[in-house]
Amino acid sequence: MSLFLPHDFDASRPLVLIAGQGNYPILLAKRAIEAGIRLRLIELSGETLPELIESFSNNERSAVKVGQVGKLLKELKKFDAGYAVMAGQVTPGKLFKGLHPDLKAIRMLAGLDRKNAETIFGAIGNEIEKAGIHLLDARVFMDEDLADEGVMVKGKERIEPKHLSHGMEIARENARLDVGQGVVVSRGTVLAVEAFEGTNAMLARAGSFGAKNCLFVKLGKPNQDNRFDVPVFGLQTLKALMEAGIRNVALESGSVLLLDKEVILKEAKKLNVGITGTKI
Repeated sequence: MSLFLPHDFDASRPLVLIAGQGNYPILLAKRAIEAGIRLRLIELSGETLPELIESFSNNERSAVKVGQVGKLLKELKKFDAGYAVMAGQVTPGKLFKGLHPDLKAIRMLAGLDRKNAETIFGAIGNEIEKAGIHLLDARVFMDEDLADEGVMVKGKERIEPKHLSHGMEIARENARLDVGQGVVVSRGTVLAVEAFEGTNAMLARAGSFGAKNCLFVKLGKPNQDNRFDVPVFGLQTLKALMEAGIRNVALESGSVLLLDKEVILKEAKKLNVGITGTKI
């Protein structure tokens, strides 16, 4: 069913999808159901798309606010979950404003020396595991959407190998420092690095310089916690690239998810955006 399932996966136990924003959880839900998985949904209030929520019956879904860790654990137990998976982004600003921590979350946050997306979601993941529920790799059932190695779409602009290597080096270092997972370079010059503002805002900033032969690079972080933090490339990013005048993309093969790949590659070809998968 998926290379990212544990070898002892028990398909008779329910899998609960904890769904954030966007198309990612919709695609994952579709693939899991097609594989015959007993899927349940926990929506994150104000984040999960209505179309995903409405695809589950009332007794197959529940809702929690971002930060309600205790309630999240109770809902997982109510579903008798054997497994859980997190998919879809949560509005970054909610880590600072709009968070609704319950007592469980307050205790959890108090134990963190550093509070950022990785440490907070990592701690939530650990709480889920402590409750006896296996938190799966977020790439589960998404195998077919991973970036392939080599040219996936041939673009009109040529990027020299030395400039591709430079872009990968900068992106790798940016990810190592846990700043972000994307960068834009042009002929050996770093135009922008992704930080808290997110990919699309970073692309708009890079495009404002009007540089030629721009290359957007996205890859995973060293020691990436794939339970909740998977790099993705979607139609919104493709649209942001077009608006920024950036026509070349390099994605880490086997790490970055294209959501969904067939549609994105077809659209990229139509827009003359080159997409290449490369190993670090």
